Amino acid sequence: MPRFRPAIVLAALGLIAGSAATITLADTPKGHTMTTNADVLAAHMPTGYRETARRAVTVDKERAELVRYERADGRNAAPGGEHFSTVIAENDRLKGFARMDLDLVGGELPSREEAQSIAMTFLREAAPDLLPVLKISWIEPHDEPLRVTRDGRTETLTLTGMKVKMRNTADGLWMWVIVGADRKVMVFERDIHWISFPGHRGTEKWLHDSWLAEKGHDLRQS
Repeated sequence: MPRFRPAIVLAALGLIAGSAATITLADTPKGHTMTTNADVLAAHMPTGYRETARRAVTVDKERAELVRYERADGRNAAPGGEHFSTVIAENDRLKGFARMDLDLVGGELPSREEAQSIAMTFLREAAPDLLPVLKISWIEPHDEPLRVTRDGRTETLTLTGMKVKMRNTADGLWMWVIVGADRKVMVFERDIHWISFPGHRGTEKWLHDSWLAEKGHDLRQS
């Protein structure tokens, strides 16, 4: 399998994981490099995670790469469990990431206003091309399942974040930022194609373990 540029970018995370150093558009000196995918992902990946899987995928007929990270100590390291997953297109566009971490369960959510502010700050760093064309559709709590094992018993918990759902007015595609209880982005997805009738998502859901299981995808397949 040919290695995409995203593979090189994500490899850098091993060197900078845990660093929260990002550069906003307003703070970027003239002539300096803007925030990179590695900067953005390192700022959101939980500490103590390591890469466990990498494979080429297709997103709306375009080539991309899915990379999955799980806790180095093995806690809840199973499908549906704790993970940090990323999808980067062959053209180096960050299509999205998901941060499914037990520490986010049960915390107090940000208000809608706070979630919107956090989402706009994030997009300014991670996807500034979306800012001039986005239109907010709604801001509401959003639940994701999380499988955990405690005291020898496996159970499904609910991980809730505040979802800021938006539409790209230039091309009609959807995007969203889900803000966790820690006031950091929990999920980001962009360029989502929606099929109006019969009403379902058309874009593949590579960041979602339930979809991977439903489709029979093996993360370690190359």
